[in-house]
Amino acid sequence: MKNILYMIRNQLCVILVLIVMFFIIVSGNKKEEVITYNVSSINSIQAVHLVSKYNAEVVETIYASNMSEILQYGQTNPVIFQGTMTGYGPDCVGCSGIVSCPPRNDVRNGNIYFEDNEYGTLRIVAADANIPCGTVVKISGDRLGEQITAVVLDRGGVIKGTLMDLLMPSERASNSVGRQNVTYEIIRWGW
Repeated sequence: MKNILYMIRNQLCVILVLIVMFFIIVSGNKKEEVITYNVSSINSIQAVHLVSKYNAEVVETIYASNMSEILQYGQTNPVIFQGTMTGYGPDCVGCSGIVSCPPRNDVRNGNIYFEDNEYGTLRIVAADANIPCGTVVKISGDRLGEQITAVVLDRGGVIKGTLMDLLMPSERASNSVGRQNVTYEIIRWGW
């Protein structure tokens, strides 16, 4: 009888150790949700401090006033800046209908969206060559209506500085965009 109780006790100890190890392994793979806040509506020039729940670091949103500041801070911080937006179509003069950034999508079929693994369905924009391909930007403006989230997948000969060009289904449809002042918020720098 003592041997049976001794064996049961040893088996319970082994089971208890396995359960504790399981919980240690599971808790080590814990993923925390990172929350981003829409700071596009803030008019203050002061930096906004956001705390990331993932790594408990303070993330400072930079309000940039020129391209050199965007390049200086964009790789490490969310950057907000004022700029201009125009529209273009895949059939514009000098356009090939294939965006210049990998994966070099053919947009002549009117597909003005890109499926991003992290951000889902995004609009496509052309941006200054200093802003890397794959950069995700939120665009808001009075004439725009709703906020647009877009990915930089194209370039253009006249797209310089804080000007971005929103891809429309056709050059004719791009006339509806016109030329407007908008606020850009870079939320991901490149791929």
